[in-house]
Amino acid sequence: MTGTAERAVQISVEEFEKIARLVDKVSDTVRLEFIRGQIWFKGTADGDHREILGWLQQRCTQARTDVWLYAGRELGLLAGAYGKGRATPDADADADAASVLMAVEVTSYDTGFDASFDTGSDIDRRDREEKLAAYAAAGIPVHLLIDRGHGTVTVHSDPATDGYRDRHVVDFGMKVMLPDPVGIELDTEELKNFVR
Repeated sequence: MTGTAERAVQISVEEFEKIARLVDKVSDTVRLEFIRGQIWFKGTADGDHREILGWLQQRCTQARTDVWLYAGRELGLLAGAYGKGRATPDADADADAASVLMAVEVTSYDTGFDASFDTGSDIDRRDREEKLAAYAAAGIPVHLLIDRGHGTVTVHSDPATDGYRDRHVVDFGMKVMLPDPVGIELDTEELKNFVR
């Protein structure tokens, strides 16, 4: 009896984009991301997730009329080592990482996917580690993580190839400053309304 061994397969960004477009055509509940050489399955956002992004868009545009926060990009940012990845942030300022001021992630709850696709530990690793590293490597100045599971907001800044050098964490309900080039202070009190 012989078994087959599973192994990682290297694919190009262009091949990933073809796969992602096919998945988009057949599924309204799954999006794909290509982060640091791995394909990740990402469920669609729940209502509170969308409300948080709407809240953030409103705060950003009230504070700065010269920028716009884009939510739910189709193919995501060209992010990762040497641009060899496609991360789909929950919000960003543009699809080209070189012009993005801030990438935003709102952590997901387990949405009922088959555990082989998207377990809690996968969500944790993708949202809190893999994307963070990809955004820093792409040189995005600010990364904002709204963590519903922990009830915290984390602001990462000062990107380097090996990660962000500065990290500031506050609990929901506190004020937090998004450093330059964003330059906005957020009062996170309202985020308490969007957690389970």
